[in-house]
Amino acid sequence: MVLLCMVFARSAAMAFNRYIDRSFDAKNPRTAIREIPSGQISSVSAAMFTIICSVGFMVCSYMINSLCFYLSPVALLVVLGYSYTKRFTPLCHLILGLGLALAPVGAYIALTEQFALLPVLFGCVVLFWVSGFDIIYALQDEEFDRRNNLKSIPVLLGTKGALRFSEVLHLFSAGFVIAAFFIGNFNWLYLTGAGLFIGLLYYQHSIVKPNDLSKVNMAFMRANGIASVIFSAFVCVDIFVY
Repeated sequence: MVLLCMVFARSAAMAFNRYIDRSFDAKNPRTAIREIPSGQISSVSAAMFTIICSVGFMVCSYMINSLCFYLSPVALLVVLGYSYTKRFTPLCHLILGLGLALAPVGAYIALTEQFALLPVLFGCVVLFWVSGFDIIYALQDEEFDRRNNLKSIPVLLGTKGALRFSEVLHLFSAGFVIAAFFIGNFNWLYLTGAGLFIGLLYYQHSIVKPNDLSKVNMAFMRANGIASVIFSAFVCVDIFVY
């Protein structure tokens, strides 16, 4: 059920984002090939898919436990509401980060039906990690967003300022990774995974420069994908071994 919740929530969020942003996507050369602007999927189909996945998410939450069910509308409000935020606040990246940060907290509630500090710390890791790399990704659309009155950190601070802001967010993420080590009483395997995770955060900032954005996708896709898998693997092994 937890896995189904993840699939339904992410699918609803992605479909709704495509539906809400379809007019902007059609005008942006980078996103014009997406399913709705290119005519592969109709906007009505995307809206219906969003509704189906949202209902599926709430049904699965109900089948897990009552607390998950009561909190499911809040989770949907965050992950669906993100798509509107770029219209009125440059902090939209943090809302996206918050949506993904609900995952470790929600998984813990699903298993225990209660809150705890450690999953909240991991949620903070995700919040600042995702927000930071989403700012890097948004650098590709800085000029388009500015012309279309869309809000983002790159529009607000410019390329150099956005990269610095992203670095600060990733420093916070690294700090929460270290804090979780002490709170969770982990061992050296966790520290190894944490070191690799933080190293990959540094790596993505080392390859994306204000005057050279050619490696944005490498930083966004490859570095973050590897970082998440490596860190989660070391944490899981640490838990099972010790």
